[in-house]
Amino acid sequence: MTKENYFKVGTIVNTRGIRGEVKIMAITDFAADRFKKGAALQIETKQGFVPVTVQSSRLHKNMWLVLFEGVTNINEIEKYKTNDIYVYGEAREALGDDEYYYDEIIDSRVVSLSGEAIGVVSEIMTTGANDVWVVKRPGQSDALIPMIDDVVKSVDVANKLITIDVLEGLLD
Repeated sequence: MTKENYFKVGTIVNTRGIRGEVKIMAITDFAADRFKKGAALQIETKQGFVPVTVQSSRLHKNMWLVLFEGVTNINEIEKYKTNDIYVYGEAREALGDDEYYYDEIIDSRVVSLSGEAIGVVSEIMTTGANDVWVVKRPGQSDALIPMIDDVVKSVDVANKLITIDVLEGLLD
């Protein structure tokens, strides 16, 4: 298994209590599934991936508090603080039309309807109404592209190419 088959779902930001629970900042739309009892995850370390299984979890103040099977105290898990959590690719949910995983959008080229290069998606911001894609533009400030039908006209995941309609004021 190579790293290409793994997808980041969160980061262990701290420990909580002495039982060995960790606080995870999730970066997945499927956090309840990713951190449910019995879920198989991988902790990325300098030596490779360490497989873990969720024993229990709960959402607390926008963080997931997770206890892994076999962990009985803080000393067994503290070494993983700040490490990223991954899921193996086959465990990813199938998405519907017009739904994308972050890694499918990040690093995609963005062009206008006329084919003019605009930049490359560097980040995705989640807002209440819709996601906003941050597009790095050479020699210019970043463009903020709302993920709405009026703007995003096509997403070619295989070729990492996004075509947008540059509405008036969008790139100002």
